[in-house]
Amino acid sequence: MDRIKKIKELLDEKKALDIMEYDLRDSEYFVDYVIVATTMADKHGFALLDHLKKNLKPTETFLGVDKSDDWILIDLGDILIHLMSEEYRAKYQMDEFLKEFKRKNQ
Repeated sequence: MDRIKKIKELLDEKKALDIMEYDLRDSEYFVDYVIVATTMADKHGFALLDHLKKNLKPTETFLGVDKSDDWILIDLGDILIHLMSEEYRAKYQMDEFLKEFKRKNQ
């Protein structure tokens, strides 16, 4: 999917770490794709968000953005993007949750 590739490229340009994509179209998850990336610091997360907004609009509609210093959630409708600090990514184990959800729902 070109949209996923573009998002991953934009995150990589600004040095997001461990960028993972999860295709959940064949599951009962409420979105088709989830992208998870690790931020280096809170300001890095906000810079990634600004970079995505600047480069994805007007082709993408940002339906919602929830922000904290450790976790930014971006809702594009059929795609969710999680920008997480290393500590939060380890604590909440989003990657393991998504892998397990997909496995159970196929």
